[in-house]
Amino acid sequence: MDPAGLVKIRPLSGADLDAALPALARLRIEVFRAWPYLYEGSLAYEESYLQKLARAKDAFIVAAETYSGEIVGCATGSGMDDQHTEFSLPLRTAGYDLPTTFYFGESVLLPGYRGRGIGHAFFDAREAHAIAHGYKRACFCAVERPDDDPRKPEHYRPLDAFWTARGYRKLPGVVAHFTWPEEAGGPHINHPMAYWLRQF
Repeated sequence: MDPAGLVKIRPLSGADLDAALPALARLRIEVFRAWPYLYEGSLAYEESYLQKLARAKDAFIVAAETYSGEIVGCATGSGMDDQHTEFSLPLRTAGYDLPTTFYFGESVLLPGYRGRGIGHAFFDAREAHAIAHGYKRACFCAVERPDDDPRKPEHYRPLDAFWTARGYRKLPGVVAHFTWPEEAGGPHINHPMAYWLRQF
């Protein structure tokens, strides 16, 4: 439970996970549409992506759910050696052992529920899962945007300080590239993504 007592934090698996996929897909689309991702997704792609992730090696999905049953946030993870080549190859090239590396996918939360400790609860749950399965480190990727991008909201605050406080460090020179559309029907644009990693 989060400090405000407004939601419950629980892992999803089996029938619970399958039932939650449409809600998780809508949540990803809503949160990632905003800066800095500017991702214009589709429900069909999102549900397919989440179904695949749920069946990946040591997959883990944790959700924040109101007591009325609405899913307002989720965070995912799975073994790094079961990820897209776009994500796994740069880390392997940098000399990291993929079978002992756990990959955190997304951590998405509706704006009205932020600042209540739920983000920390998501990290706590995924780190505990990774350690319990014998992983030596965890990592994730975050999109890189120029500081002077005119689309950046005036009061936007990056999460770098939060990640650093959790013990993660940005890996210099280790960059993944992934494509997604930034507008409906638009082209898939290449986006550089930096790696953040923590040793357990």
